[in-house]
Amino acid sequence: MAMNVSGQSVKHDLHFDQLANKWDEAIPLGNGMLGALIWQNGTRLRFSLDRADLWDMRPMKGLHRKEFSYQWVVDQVNKKDYKPVQEYFDAPYDREPAPSKIPGGALEFETGNWGKVKAVHLSLKDALCEVAWTNGVKLKTFVDAVKPAGWFRFENVKDNFKPQLIAPRYQGAVRSSGDPVGGDDLSRLGYPQGKIKEEGNRITYLQQGWGGFSYQIVVNWKKMKSGAVEGYWTITSRQAKLSKAADKPVTGDFSLRYAAHKNWWKTFWSKSAIHIPDALLEKQWYLEQYKFGSAARVGAPPISLQAVWTADNGRIPPWKGDFHHDLNTQLSYWPAYSGNHLKEAMGYLDHLEENKANYKRYTKQFFNAEGIAVPGVTTLDGTEMGGWIQYSLSPTVSGWLAQHYYLQWRYSMDRDFLKKKAYPWIKGVSVFLESITVKDGNGNRKLKISSSPEINDNSLNAWFSDNTNYDLAIMKFTFKAAAELAQELGFSQEAKHWTQILEEFKDFSTTEKGELMFAPDLAYKESHRHFSHLMAIHPLGLIKWEDGEKAQRVIANSIKLLDSIGPDYFVGYSYTWRANLKARAKNGEAAAEDLRIFAKAFCSANSFHLNGDQLKAGYSKFHYRPFTLEGNFAFAAGLQEMLIQSYAGFIELMPAIPQGWSDVSFENLRAEGAFLLSVKRTGGQVEELKIVAEKGGQTKLKLPFKTWYAAKNNGVVLKNTEDGFLSLTCKPGGEIVLKNGYE
Repeated sequence: MAMNVSGQSVKHDLHFDQLANKWDEAIPLGNGMLGALIWQNGTRLRFSLDRADLWDMRPMKGLHRKEFSYQWVVDQVNKKDYKPVQEYFDAPYDREPAPSKIPGGALEFETGNWGKVKAVHLSLKDALCEVAWTNGVKLKTFVDAVKPAGWFRFENVKDNFKPQLIAPRYQGAVRSSGDPVGGDDLSRLGYPQGKIKEEGNRITYLQQGWGGFSYQIVVNWKKMKSGAVEGYWTITSRQAKLSKAADKPVTGDFSLRYAAHKNWWKTFWSKSAIHIPDALLEKQWYLEQYKFGSAARVGAPPISLQAVWTADNGRIPPWKGDFHHDLNTQLSYWPAYSGNHLKEAMGYLDHLEENKANYKRYTKQFFNAEGIAVPGVTTLDGTEMGGWIQYSLSPTVSGWLAQHYYLQWRYSMDRDFLKKKAYPWIKGVSVFLESITVKDGNGNRKLKISSSPEINDNSLNAWFSDNTNYDLAIMKFTFKAAAELAQELGFSQEAKHWTQILEEFKDFSTTEKGELMFAPDLAYKESHRHFSHLMAIHPLGLIKWEDGEKAQRVIANSIKLLDSIGPDYFVGYSYTWRANLKARAKNGEAAAEDLRIFAKAFCSANSFHLNGDQLKAGYSKFHYRPFTLEGNFAFAAGLQEMLIQSYAGFIELMPAIPQGWSDVSFENLRAEGAFLLSVKRTGGQVEELKIVAEKGGQTKLKLPFKTWYAAKNNGVVLKNTEDGFLSLTCKPGGEIVLKNGYE
């Protein structure tokens, strides 16, 4: 099968005739650890510089008091005396400026005599930003995909060229907002203002932070014989609490590093490609892939709310730029699996592994339990930060995180990962959940108090006496996965035990019409951004369209109710999550429309998800613009769900594409079982498909055509069944190409 190794094209690039004048509309560059935003600040070209581990790690003031106990919270809820809980554990998050992600600094270049900008170009293929001015000055800049540095090259500049390093404002009048969305003032952190030192063609900036933390920015440049000016910037950090190793010194030059950088991105883009007739959605997908490659790396912290693009506005970033595990981090990694970027996704799980001891400390301290619980809102090293504790200290967070271990196993079939990481994590979560659940009078297992993000906000009414569908779905998934993985490893007694625990939970709460509810006593009756009641449909896949009429009724009616109540209080990620739900319901038209609304109304010109309806077109009553990334990556996942699904025990190709999409193709999308698929559809019919069995093994394919023949078969045994499925038994590396027989 002829394949386009990279579907990425210049048509997907960002092209502008001027630089943005806001940081959240800037050209984004990044390598998972370092990031830059390229924009115009008055008469100056500005590079906003960031590093993922720049964090103020001070403990949240007042959080760890003697009342810091799940049982104490349970008692307060039962007494209906909830105000002390709000004051002790919710209020500090809004009141205190730290712990928090912090920005790095900025580089500025005076461009007042360069004339107007006439062209700005972000090449996705090479992750290169180019800017041209009317007087002939040209800039090329990139954040090195391999080394810890950003590089720049200016052509046709004057001899008096000199960058200026701009430090964040850590001293000065405090403009406190007490608003975690708008961001507090940086000066509230109380740092001494860092020192900037200039020596010839080198500038350094050293900033001391809290508790022995410091970071340094270094800028170097030189004039070339050609007349061009080339240079680099880098940021090194010293997190005393994390014992961060010193970064290696920067070596090489612009051309050498650019060659290595391009090679990394060439490999990245070779992993998967799509081709669809909707230009808006196709371009947005490639922009999401680009941002994922820029923000997700092994060896770097996982994707936080803004990843390597912290707000450059003199303030602490929205929601402190932290790790929100009640939705945001999870959605950010949804596209990694079928998108064939498992390596980048391992940065997420490596982070969880590295902080496991801290999670166990928290589990013992707050829940007085063994096993693994993870706070819903954490710092860089996984320490709890407070906030609305129904979610920031929810007991089921680690179960949703467990799904990412499960998906990494199912899509990679890496038995070493299964044995050493996936099952130990899922078992640890299962041990914890078993220990903190109780049985009601009918022998049904439940949490003492349950919640559903972020229903009824942080009030007493946000706690429910029976399991919410959110908590129930996560617990059911965790014990189901624990049983499956234990059986896979031959631990039959453990598998039997987890299955027994699973059977002790009740079914999901539904209305008479079969609509999923938040809790047994609360239906979905008003618009909300977080579809926590629908977790069993997506992402957890416990209620499957493929299970037949009863499941289809629940899925269809739950989505219908969501639609009928409307989007008043949706944010951008609500649309992309709903697209995933509709794709699971095989409704391609509706899924595509939700993705279009997201791309048109909830994204900045540079493709950043800005949460609110920027068009003010009735898609939401939220019109604000805090930048977070989870909506972007849920978009990519939603489009991939339209093109391939494998969660139901078989592979289905193009299960949810609009009727008008007659010509569609993709290369190297990944299915569970570690199968890579490439498919070509022309004139409304699948013409050919290629399957590569990375690890071998068995799978089932829902045949996309009535008759077919194998144009190529290397190591695959086929069995055609009567129900429209094809069973494949593959050797490792086995490959088969099937073509439409056109009956």
